[in-house]
Amino acid sequence: MIRSFLRSLHDGPFARQLRRFVIVGAVAAGVQLVLLWAFVDSAGLHYLLGALLAIEITIVLSYVLNNAWTFQRSQNTGTVDYLVGLLKTNVVRGTAIPIQIAVLFSIVEWAHAPYLVANGIAIVLSGVYRYVLDARWTWGT
Repeated sequence: MIRSFLRSLHDGPFARQLRRFVIVGAVAAGVQLVLLWAFVDSAGLHYLLGALLAIEITIVLSYVLNNAWTFQRSQNTGTVDYLVGLLKTNVVRGTAIPIQIAVLFSIVEWAHAPYLVANGIAIVLSGVYRYVLDARWTWGT
């Protein structure tokens, strides 16, 4: 599966779109990690609460970037379409939150990994799920 995914980044009918999704995801992941660090280390929040807040902020950021760049051919335009798309991506990514939080919790509590490392792994593991659902439902590609 990983080999197939990596190959699809280079070739295949959705290679350009998938590459853009990965780039947007990497930017959003970086922002999410910085936000998580700020919420936990600066604001003193528990890492799971900080993760929830950081995830929601980056859901909105990812939608804006993906709508403008990744899915520009099927981009949601107009106020109603844009807001419906934002709602759809929140549903898609909202259903990925339990996956990401469970992976984060498991790695921190059982493997005793630092929460930022664990969150990075959780982002990657839930990324394929988010791409498939966003591509098919939010932007209908």
